[in-house]
Amino acid sequence: MSDPRIDLSIEGHVARITLRRPEKLNAIDEDMIDALLKACRTIERSDARVAIVAGEGGKSFCAGGDIEAWGNLDAETFSRRWLRDGHGAFDALARLTVPLIAVLNGHALGGGLELAACADLRIAEEHVKIGQPEPGLGIIPGWSGTQRASRRFGTQLVRRMALFGEIYNAQEALAAGLVDKVVATGEGAAAAEAAAGRVLKRSPRATELTKMLINAAEGEENERVVEALAGAVAAASDDLTEGLTAYRQKRPTRFGK
Repeated sequence: MSDPRIDLSIEGHVARITLRRPEKLNAIDEDMIDALLKACRTIERSDARVAIVAGEGGKSFCAGGDIEAWGNLDAETFSRRWLRDGHGAFDALARLTVPLIAVLNGHALGGGLELAACADLRIAEEHVKIGQPEPGLGIIPGWSGTQRASRRFGTQLVRRMALFGEIYNAQEALAAGLVDKVVATGEGAAAAEAAAGRVLKRSPRATELTKMLINAAEGEENERVVEALAGAVAAASDDLTEGLTAYRQKRPTRFGK
């Protein structure tokens, strides 16, 4: 399903995802979840070598899940659809084979922080605030706000945000390791483009493999990384050529050493 509030553009080797729902502080509903997942699939099948995600407007990068979208769901639907589908989209973002840069050009709260946590680099504009307010609403940070966020930011920092309600400004977030760079308001996009340019100067294949290994090191996707790397080795071997040739010629295989 497509959604006009999730805009994807690919120019050259740079993919840009923009959340376009500023009147709702770029809060995410079910259709937007589906659109995010579709955007990831499109990026993976394109020539993009780096991706940038940002929110439209200057107030909010993403306010998280739209309360009007999930607030009236029964417990089973909330768990089986809302949380599961959101995990699927955010997992796809975190596991993109290309580096992902998040431009926090507005506040990143709740699911917005969970979205930012999917990125490999977070650039915050100086006016933003970051936190996890979900338990104050009677709900948990459910789009990997305790799991991926703990792996990438550290469990103690997540405790402070999720259990004690601490909200950080941009400089505090930088000092705590929530973001990687702080720039002046309005300069986030330019900083992201500069970072993307540095990625494009590096080997595409080596960058992809390095990201996969880093993800595996932090437990992001061990199974896929191991099988993808092993599959690549097998696909490059003479054994595969022989196996396919024998299959097509309907003869026994003659593998070498």
